[in-house]
Amino acid sequence: MNRRDFHKQLAAGMALGTLAPAAAHAAPDHAAVMASPLAQDPMMQVMTRFVDDLAQGDPKMKEAIAPSKPRQIAMVAYPGMFPLDLLGPLTVFSDLLNTQVHLAWKTKQQVPAGRGVTLTTTAFADVPRDLDVLFLPGGTVGTVAAMRDQEVLGFLRSRAASTRYITSVCTGSLILGAAGLLQGYKATSHWLTHELLSQFGASPVKARVVEDRNRITGAGVTAGLDFALLLTARLAGENYAKAEQLNIEYDPDPPFKAGSVKGAGPVVSGALGRMYAPSLEAFKAATAEARAKLG
Repeated sequence: MNRRDFHKQLAAGMALGTLAPAAAHAAPDHAAVMASPLAQDPMMQVMTRFVDDLAQGDPKMKEAIAPSKPRQIAMVAYPGMFPLDLLGPLTVFSDLLNTQVHLAWKTKQQVPAGRGVTLTTTAFADVPRDLDVLFLPGGTVGTVAAMRDQEVLGFLRSRAASTRYITSVCTGSLILGAAGLLQGYKATSHWLTHELLSQFGASPVKARVVEDRNRITGAGVTAGLDFALLLTARLAGENYAKAEQLNIEYDPDPPFKAGSVKGAGPVVSGALGRMYAPSLEAFKAATAEARAKLG
């Protein structure tokens, strides 16, 4: 199922009336639609059937799955972030139909994301004002720097009021907190920094994904897939989210039950805790600074 090529054709398909619900526009000329090269394209036919199958005859659901107006998603890609925090959700979001994903940073450049991964970004100034999703990944040193970066925090605040969903994975929630965007919301983060969320007026909840109104936050790293599938359900419906989960065959069955502090046990969690102690102190310092600036 290669949906990425379909994105280029989707807008034209909407205009021809092959996908959009009938109530959304005047009825197209059927003969003209059927005679068009686009309507005869095998991929277009396959994807139209796919959307119809998932929508089950519901025009509103068809519009949610394949919107006539492109969705806009901005994922902040900053130096020193943890790549999987972003790449997991990016894989899922890239399969949303008629969706534009912007990897956003201060300028258009090659951003080193760590682990040998480099991402090409869109400048903050070129990111649309009205977003469906604003997303922050996490990290350690890079995240601490972002929490202190007034240009980054200003960008988040400038987009927040007109964004449908404000989201994060891992320690990315601390950047949202530093921008003042989690005050009064339930949220989660990586286990190492989880309790720091309360310093930003958030209510920490220990869960893989926490949804509170239009704030959706994921726990550490691999929770990004859980987060992305939940958000996909909110954007495009549960059937589409389930189809994407099957598409990427996300059916986790890890060899060890060590993905939590409790499951890992005192030896492993203690070793990691001591290793990350300097990072935690850096997070605490950045949190204190951010709180002072927020007042």
